[in-house]
Amino acid sequence: MKVASLFSGGKDSTYATFVAMQRGWDVKYLITLVPERSDSWMFHYPCVELTKLQAKAMGIRHVYMKTSGVKEKELEDLKRALSIVKDEIEGVVCGAVASEYQKHRIDMVCEELGLRSFAPLWHKDPEKLLMEEVNLGFEIMLTSVSCDGLSKEWVGKVLDQKSVKRLLELSKKYRFNPAGEGGEFESFVLNCPIFNRRIEFPEFEVVWDDSTNSGFVRLAKDLSSSKL
Repeated sequence: MKVASLFSGGKDSTYATFVAMQRGWDVKYLITLVPERSDSWMFHYPCVELTKLQAKAMGIRHVYMKTSGVKEKELEDLKRALSIVKDEIEGVVCGAVASEYQKHRIDMVCEELGLRSFAPLWHKDPEKLLMEEVNLGFEIMLTSVSCDGLSKEWVGKVLDQKSVKRLLELSKKYRFNPAGEGGEFESFVLNCPIFNRRIEFPEFEVVWDDSTNSGFVRLAKDLSSSKL
């Protein structure tokens, strides 16, 4: 099976790519849509330009395109990106876990293009999923948090078994999704079994807003147009 993977650089899109490769599928392309606004309904925002490094670490060709980030209109950008590679693939892999909104729209775009849609993590237990990723050697850094229970100290934190246990405790106490599927946090994978080298994360600062109890990693310099 020749596929393209919708790739944000976060834990679930990376793990979905890993699962596809474990199944023996040929991941021909990584597809990254870069939203021009932080409130995109479909696509990951913080540090997305660093997906170029991850693509190099996997040795997979990378389609990297901007999207308006405007609700529904961004689907046309997804369709445009997939149209570039559709003649070379049979299906599309995504890392959706619980978002009906995202999965339905990805399915719809794939159907329009005559491609099969695969979501290997769909409806997996979010606690078990996070533990599974860490236990398999996924080095996961939180690049943003936006929910009660997660303080500034979590922004830029690299998860290990101890911090995952604490994160799961907080998710129960404050009732947020432990996979971050509702936007409670976003992530970036520094290393995993399908990387040929670890990603050295660039210098960054933490931008924090006490009024909303949210914050994110901001790179020390703009790398969006860099070849990295």
